[in-house]
Amino acid sequence: MKTTWAAPSAGLRLAGAIGAIVLILDQLTKWAALEHLLEPPRLVEAAPFLNLVLGFNTGVSFGLLENDSAYGPWLLSGTALLVVTVLVVWAARSDSRAEAASFGAIAGGAVGNVVDRLRQGAVTDFIDLHAFGWHWPTFNVADIGITGGVGLLLISGLWPRRAGSEEAGERNGKPL
Repeated sequence: MKTTWAAPSAGLRLAGAIGAIVLILDQLTKWAALEHLLEPPRLVEAAPFLNLVLGFNTGVSFGLLENDSAYGPWLLSGTALLVVTVLVVWAARSDSRAEAASFGAIAGGAVGNVVDRLRQGAVTDFIDLHAFGWHWPTFNVADIGITGGVGLLLISGLWPRRAGSEEAGERNGKPL
């Protein structure tokens, strides 16, 4: 019996391209941060509201669920890769470019942070936004991809689909 492979869907191709861009930008900027902020450790004032300062996060978003055990990076990485797998399947089935781009940005960011966890046991963070003495938790390009992807996904869900791809007010033949 001959097995045939279908070409990847347009949604999967878009998600893959966006995910690859986020992953590459994330890893390049983390490499630059490690090269220029680690030896000697320093803070760079890039703008009145932006510092570049190196930090390492062993937890998930903004240091939640910090775990210094030997299994922590593997557990968090496995969970992230499971989520990425679900996002890839979802992107392959999506007929919405906004959704596919969202899934790609989230997946690319998640993979970028997984690479850090498996390589060094923690995620490299270096972007410090601040105003009026208040500092947002330090983050990185992967976090921007994840947050931007979630934001785009939420925003895209607010508008009904255009007639032409699907009837307005319906998805997959079912009312919204």
